[in-house]
Amino acid sequence: MVPMAVIIASIVNARSMIISLNGKPGSGKSTVATRLAAALGYERIYIGGMRREMARRKGMTLQEFNAWSESHPEGDTEFDEYLTELGKTKDDFIIESRTAFHFIPHAIKIFLDVSVEVGSQRIWDAIRQGAQDRNEGVNLTDYVAVENAVRARLASDQLRYQKYYHLDIFSPAHYDLFLDTTDLTPEAEYRQVWEFVQSRLK
Repeated sequence: MVPMAVIIASIVNARSMIISLNGKPGSGKSTVATRLAAALGYERIYIGGMRREMARRKGMTLQEFNAWSESHPEGDTEFDEYLTELGKTKDDFIIESRTAFHFIPHAIKIFLDVSVEVGSQRIWDAIRQGAQDRNEGVNLTDYVAVENAVRARLASDQLRYQKYYHLDIFSPAHYDLFLDTTDLTPEAEYRQVWEFVQSRLK
């Protein structure tokens, strides 16, 4: 019997590709991206982490940085220029990004949706368990504060990308797979994404 690792490697070698992954807060996109990268042997590039690091360097939380970016286009355009260059020069990677579907149009485009309530609860649970140090915002001391922060983040993302690029980044029309994860376990979510990716690799 041929080992699964060998089967995966032979499929990947047969066809190189880029996977762009977008999703709402708490949808599980980072977990999915990490597992996909490991399964495929791809590099994972996390734009959200880069944005958080830039926010820290400016002495801001992510929420404050997003608000600042609403009137300072460079808060987004620098990352989007980086995306464009990646799409022209690199292959075989997974990119977590709000706008990679647009700036790397030949990527396989996946969006993980989740209700605000469930996504906020997942984030709050992770905060309480000490599993997240995301520089998300200040005073995230209860579920209500987290939900308010999530709603503010979604509104800022919608505003900025509509303003700068005339994009509705949450429209299912942009994606090859638009998956609602609200009622899915992490394992069921990953399995559906993995099965979709496999269908594109064959």
